[in-house]
Amino acid sequence: MKTIEPLTEYRTPSLQPAIQLPPNPDNPEIMEELVRSMLYTLGEDPDREGLQRTPERVARMYTELLAGYRTDLDALVNGAVFESEHHDMVVVRDIQFYSLCEHHLLPFFGRAHVAYIPDGKIIGLSKIPRIVEMYARRLQVQERMTRQVAETIDEILAPRGVAVLVEGTHMCAIMRGVRQAGAHMVTSTFLGDFETNEVLRNDFHRHLTLGKEISEW
Repeated sequence: MKTIEPLTEYRTPSLQPAIQLPPNPDNPEIMEELVRSMLYTLGEDPDREGLQRTPERVARMYTELLAGYRTDLDALVNGAVFESEHHDMVVVRDIQFYSLCEHHLLPFFGRAHVAYIPDGKIIGLSKIPRIVEMYARRLQVQERMTRQVAETIDEILAPRGVAVLVEGTHMCAIMRGVRQAGAHMVTSTFLGDFETNEVLRNDFHRHLTLGKEISEW
């Protein structure tokens, strides 16, 4: 088995502190060796036909599922911030996301709803789902992901307010532990006017309810 070198520092996109990643995160061989060791420890034969390529597949899978660590926020936004006189609430709802719980490495998934009140600047519509995806494609807890999305939009646009509500289903609560298939987790972060103005928060929730009604027509 290969020797894993000490971790080196890797600088994530803006807003994020330096984190620790392998010295060559694009080299799948380290992950493949770890998966082979895990299969052996679990009592399996990594060389039997059905498992021979499993380490390779798992390494590719994690590269895809955790791509958010290597997403450059500036490149993602790509200048799609525009001056605007629009001052009413902008809502992007039902953004699907898939993530991995950092406690058990099991998936959690659901929908994110994002709103902001512009103060001279708006952002391209596609960028908000991409920001959600950037944070979802990491080892996460839903609470932190919700706040990261809100704080990122707040820093990019400096709007009057930001609201983010996330609804998630967690496989770690369905497949193991309490085994509650119907349990859902709801988290929210309110910044600026959304934090101080209850009327705005209620209006945000009304938009989400209205959207659900429209989707059922």
